[in-house]
Amino acid sequence: MFDMDVPWWELVVRGLAVYLLLLVMVRISGRRTVGQFTPFDLLVVVLLSEAVSNSLTGGDQSLIGGLIVAATLVAINSVVALLSSRSQRFEKLVDGSAVLIGRDGVFFDRIVRQCRLSESNLEEALREHDCPRPQMKCAFLEADGEITILRNPQ
Repeated sequence: MFDMDVPWWELVVRGLAVYLLLLVMVRISGRRTVGQFTPFDLLVVVLLSEAVSNSLTGGDQSLIGGLIVAATLVAINSVVALLSSRSQRFEKLVDGSAVLIGRDGVFFDRIVRQCRLSESNLEEALREHDCPRPQMKCAFLEADGEITILRNPQ
């Protein structure tokens, strides 16, 4: 239970490597918040955690090894949050930035496809903002995956 199969520093390095690689993969994959996950998205997240579990521990089944990896992941996440709060450039690198997806009642098809949004996503956002398409001034896909609609002044 307390005997570790690998040195403690290897667990820290493994945790850091897996965290950074998953961060890059998640950034590349798109912009959905957890509340917007489809069943397929949720399945991918669960399978990702299973796929990298051995990469994190290197076969170490000890309690201490698991706690070291967990502490490493929490520490890395805290450092990323701290750096994001202090540097706009780092925040943009990690979180991304808003993308203009429509203007004056028209959505930009090419950009909408690149962002992997469906017509139903766009229609839902218009309904949530109580904004008929002709009254839409601008539409943005925010870094957190939300769609923001600005109305023309009436």
